[in-house]
Amino acid sequence: MEFMKTPHISAEKEEISDIVIMPGDPLRAKMIAENYLDDYKLVNEVRNIYAYTGYYNGRRITVMASGMGIPSMGIYSYELFKFYDVKTIIRIGSCGSYTEDLKIYDVVLASQAYSESTYAKVQNNDDSNINQGDVSVNNIIKEVALKNNISLHFKTMHTSDVFYGEGNRFERLVKEYNCAGVEMEAFALFHNAKVLGKKAACLMTVSDSLVTGEETTSEEREKNLKDMILIALESTLSL
Repeated sequence: MEFMKTPHISAEKEEISDIVIMPGDPLRAKMIAENYLDDYKLVNEVRNIYAYTGYYNGRRITVMASGMGIPSMGIYSYELFKFYDVKTIIRIGSCGSYTEDLKIYDVVLASQAYSESTYAKVQNNDDSNINQGDVSVNNIIKEVALKNNISLHFKTMHTSDVFYGEGNRFERLVKEYNCAGVEMEAFALFHNAKVLGKKAACLMTVSDSLVTGEETTSEEREKNLKDMILIALESTLSL
């Protein structure tokens, strides 16, 4: 079948690597390309969702933004997996902590993601509300973190549709589903990987705590994401 660009990605098929590192923020994708990649090229800027393809220590990778939330991640990860033959996506981003175990700037690897979303039901009539990260990719990420002496928390995460929620619900999610924290994209990424026979993982840095009320600014987060970015990039060398 002849390749056709998608409505959301203008790159040629050969311009996207089979491994994609996926921050939510387009400017974070730009920062990673400019600071970590050699011979990088901007290959997508539709809707300002930047994608850059270049080389990290000789390994060709793409760094592409996902946007925010399940629907946005659902679109971009599906198109990358389905139409661009991407084999592995590693999401990197921030998360909130639901427990005292996770401190500000801790690095977290999602073992699985729980969601109240109907994304899976609507996408392919899947009733499950928990999706797993890929075991083989997670094992590589754990090994890289250990090798670089970076503490890594391996936790179940809550993928929420709502950023500004009314009431205090997180205590129930901790008790019933063992959710250690909250983010907004992993469930859709894991579901698409499952449906299409691909691999996905989700690395996060804790940016705020719902337990202590601690928060960080966007400037502070930018300065304290280096461990997470290093783990993700170094992991691509073993994929």
